[in-house]
Amino acid sequence: MIEQLKKNQKMVPYNVLATRENPTPEFEYEVLELEDVVLIAKVILYNDEDHTFEEVSEQIVKATQCSYDQAETLTWEVHTKGKALVYEGNIEECLQVSGILQEIALLTEIQC
Repeated sequence: MIEQLKKNQKMVPYNVLATRENPTPEFEYEVLELEDVVLIAKVILYNDEDHTFEEVSEQIVKATQCSYDQAETLTWEVHTKGKALVYEGNIEECLQVSGILQEIALLTEIQC
């Protein structure tokens, strides 16, 4: 029997039991507190023709706290490939990074 869940809990199946005698799967569940669940996301930066390399590199440094050399490498990847993964982390961090990049109207996407 499934227990009553609190608002900050989620039931997650972690084991499926099925035997020859009982072919209908029976799930075993684990109750997770939502604070324990971390959603990993990625910030993708897209190329545009409106910003200089320097502007983009400086904004990447501001947003991600990476070195200027790393930011230049990412800026070059955006320029040559049309986009680059500039940050990966929990969803809250990615929203913050994306927001900082968008301060100068850079085009970003967050992927989960």
